[in-house]
Amino acid sequence: MSKRHSFWALAVILLALGAASGQDDAGQPAGAVPPASPQQPVPAYGQENPVPSISENPPISGLDLPNLEPHGAPLSYLQPGAHLSEAGSSNLQNSLGGSGWGSITNALGSLELQRLWSHYDLALDYLGGVGYYSVNGIGFKQIEELGMNQKITWKRGELGLRDAFSYQPEGTFGGAYGSVATLGAGLSGQSTFFNGMGLGALGQVPRIMNLALGDVVENLTPKSSVTATGGYGFVHFLGNEPVTGNSFIGNTQITGQVGYDRLLGLHDQGALVYGYQGYTFSTGVAFHSNVIQLMWGHRISGRMDFLIGAGPQFTQLYNIPTYVANPTMANTIPPCALEPTEQNPFGETCPENDLRISAAGRGSLRYRFPNVSLDFRYEHFISSGSGFFAGAESDIATLSASRPLNRIWSITSDIGYSHNDRVTPITCSSTAPNCPGVSANTYQYGFVGLSVHRMFGRDFHAFASYQFNDLAFDNSYCVSATPGPCSRIGTRNVGTIGLDWKPRPMRFD
Repeated sequence: MSKRHSFWALAVILLALGAASGQDDAGQPAGAVPPASPQQPVPAYGQENPVPSISENPPISGLDLPNLEPHGAPLSYLQPGAHLSEAGSSNLQNSLGGSGWGSITNALGSLELQRLWSHYDLALDYLGGVGYYSVNGIGFKQIEELGMNQKITWKRGELGLRDAFSYQPEGTFGGAYGSVATLGAGLSGQSTFFNGMGLGALGQVPRIMNLALGDVVENLTPKSSVTATGGYGFVHFLGNEPVTGNSFIGNTQITGQVGYDRLLGLHDQGALVYGYQGYTFSTGVAFHSNVIQLMWGHRISGRMDFLIGAGPQFTQLYNIPTYVANPTMANTIPPCALEPTEQNPFGETCPENDLRISAAGRGSLRYRFPNVSLDFRYEHFISSGSGFFAGAESDIATLSASRPLNRIWSITSDIGYSHNDRVTPITCSSTAPNCPGVSANTYQYGFVGLSVHRMFGRDFHAFASYQFNDLAFDNSYCVSATPGPCSRIGTRNVGTIGLDWKPRPMRFD
């Protein structure tokens, strides 16, 4: 493990321990029982065997999470909003080794709709506007996001249809508070298994992304249920990285998952889950991944939600370009194109298939203390490679904490880290550097940020934030780069101030 890798892992752990230890003795006396949150009506299994409703204690193999916040009255409403922010960035082009301060101005509008019927719930969120980057070659950039969540419920189950579309001027993993990554609609909180599109960012390259999910939950008995989820996502990059000229790798992803859940006690659930991922990349490479996991969850209503899962992952790769000195029918897929390279001057470039077996897993802890809310997540899955690689084996860890200081002031902090190992081999060399993606074997991306918020009346909310981002490729990046100085690390400091306006929701029946 590298020193940089160790630093980010240690930072996540220390922030979690520090926030938790500061709250162990706060708030309620020892042994006190937190007030029970309101409960929704339970499915009608009979007078002698009622069970909690799906919305209160959803299956751990599904997409939904229990609500740790106090329950508000369900409302149908329409709410507009406006968001203005000004950010200063130490590396506005977000390039490797880059520096030079510049500003980003965002002017955005939003609209939220929630419509409730007896068995149908609909939520629509829109965010759109422009961002202005004060550097030649960037200027004004369009920003669009649209999210939809439709739920249909019946006596023992529910159907969910969800979609998140976005047009972004840059990556969103680790976006500083006030950026479009923290304001927009979408499917935040979903596992990387369904959508590993953005685990790092380089340059200012616009991209179109969409993720559509459909999921079904059916309670079989008061203690058991089944879930099924299907998804389709894609990412398409609309330009080349402005400094190096490299193009990023687009992809499409088909995902499926089925699970069987069973209550193991008052606060515990177990689940057996099978998942499938199918990736196709703009370079022609494709692979499929099959995952089997055992999961366990421990939940205390309104206070804690803990989840852990692990199991094997089988990845089948197709048409992987591989340099072979003396190709034979046993290890290649004809035809083999004669293409001498520096690594293999007398060999051929032959597509190969490969089966790899690894581990996959996830863990999360959400805890609501009297004064602090914590959300920690860790995942190890195959991801899309974020445009850098045609597939990556990724470790992702994030931690966020929030605390109200009084009625009008609050503070939030977040930290995140992703470590990504290339799945397919490097096909670039110093004689052909401008191939799609990035010529490195691994990359890691981390961020840490802090923001302070103040309410002004009922409708206005001001904030100030700071965030540090760090992107680093391994030494193989410079080996395959063009001759001359080589920078494989990029850092970015971003300070932001802003104002949000959200009037009272307009209720309707």
